[in-house]
Amino acid sequence: MTGKYFEDLEVGQRFRHTQSRTITEMDNVLFCALTMNTQPLHLNEDFASRTQFGQRIVNGLFTLGLAIGLTVSELTEGTIVANLGYDKVSHPRPVFHGDTLYVESQVLERRDSRSNPNQGIVRLKHTGRNQHGEVVLEVDRTVLFLKRPQGAG
Repeated sequence: MTGKYFEDLEVGQRFRHTQSRTITEMDNVLFCALTMNTQPLHLNEDFASRTQFGQRIVNGLFTLGLAIGLTVSELTEGTIVANLGYDKVSHPRPVFHGDTLYVESQVLERRDSRSNPNQGIVRLKHTGRNQHGEVVLEVDRTVLFLKRPQGAG
């Protein structure tokens, strides 16, 4: 287990996640098919070529899901109870096929759970950047973390 426990997280702490991923056309098309999203901006090159982007853009929900996924091994793997919410999701720039996504996380707030003394609530901000360092995603995420078990180092 490589995730952080509640006690490991301090307000202001930042994590530059080591995992990254290049997004392929197949990723985008498969995600759209699985979610039944028929938006031509994601699927129809002819249509998309006549938009301000000049080409298809990657589905924003896929970008969001991938960004969260890239944080798991270093932040939440095996140490969370649940994701409680996602707020302030923004996509300031489009993501294109062939772009590589990098993610940084910052701890914004933390507090003990009021209903379970073995858990704590942490608000994180995840920032996704492409290979040029341009911000393509920002999201605040509220997570219910486990506290370190009694007697564990």
